[in-house]
Amino acid sequence: MTTKKIDLLDVVQKILNLDTKMRFAAIIDPKGNIREAIMKTGKTNLKNQKEEEHFCKQVAQRRTMRKEFDRSLGKVRYVHVERERVSQMVIYTKRNIVYFTMEPEMPISTKIRLITKIKKITAGL
Repeated sequence: MTTKKIDLLDVVQKILNLDTKMRFAAIIDPKGNIREAIMKTGKTNLKNQKEEEHFCKQVAQRRTMRKEFDRSLGKVRYVHVERERVSQMVIYTKRNIVYFTMEPEMPISTKIRLITKIKKITAGL
């Protein structure tokens, strides 16, 4: 049986291309290492490289912490953090974490639609 290798660069590009208000997309491994990441052209990064790496490590740690409640509350579908300058979203796939950001003024209905599309794009991860 052959397994199809997923092009992570292609995945993050597809995520960023879903909407003009998307800013950043990354695929993170369970230890918090960035496997692939892209900042959308024309957008400025709100964190420096070291802060980004530290943040991704924390995202992975939070996944581990949240699993503690999977049995009683069910698995996490997504995490949404709304900040003054950016909306941050996290989706857990079987073997990876998908982290992406977007402009904060986007309507919640649009964000939910994007989450659904990104779950489909990243289902094989």
